[in-house]
Amino acid sequence: MLKLRPAKTCLEARILGKPSRVVSTMFISVQSLQQQKIGFAEEFRPGAIDLGAEIRQQTALKSSGRAELIEEHHGRKGIIQDIRVVGDFSTEVEVSCARCLDPVRRDLDRTFDLLYRPRGTDAGVKEIAIGEAETDIGYYEGEGLLLEDVLREQVLLAAPMKAVCREECKGLCPHCGRNLNLESCVCLESVVDPRWAALKEIKEKLES
Repeated sequence: MLKLRPAKTCLEARILGKPSRVVSTMFISVQSLQQQKIGFAEEFRPGAIDLGAEIRQQTALKSSGRAELIEEHHGRKGIIQDIRVVGDFSTEVEVSCARCLDPVRRDLDRTFDLLYRPRGTDAGVKEIAIGEAETDIGYYEGEGLLLEDVLREQVLLAAPMKAVCREECKGLCPHCGRNLNLESCVCLESVVDPRWAALKEIKEKLES
């Protein structure tokens, strides 16, 4: 479930047709969308968006697209103001190999067409999380949402859940932790299955 944080102090998103400028945060507000659609073409340096410890951004995250307000009638609650965000992004990230933990780089690029409703709109109904196999609906709080939050969720969805540095990767020794791609060990030879150890003990007693 995408959790969008309300921004107390924020910088408005660029309006279509205005010159480019550098922003540290990009807030897409309902108030601005009531006037017109908002276009964006932004770059976020590595570290500007928190992707967690498992994914490390290596190049600038470039994103472009637009946001618009969609008003819909929602039962007795009147008109609901949904935010639709359509766009794409590209970047390069680094993750750890699932077998040997060496760094693995992957290019990510993705297009998205997302709809965000005010949180609480679907109270009493299971909220729909953003995902590949589900309707792309999320929820926002307060007066709008941050583009960084949208992109964070999309990068995490696009990143590989399990990456390997190469198909023939031998991984780490489960006993000594050595990288078996770089050196060998005798751990597996020295580890004895306890069931075989019991049989060996019986054999030794019979022979004696």
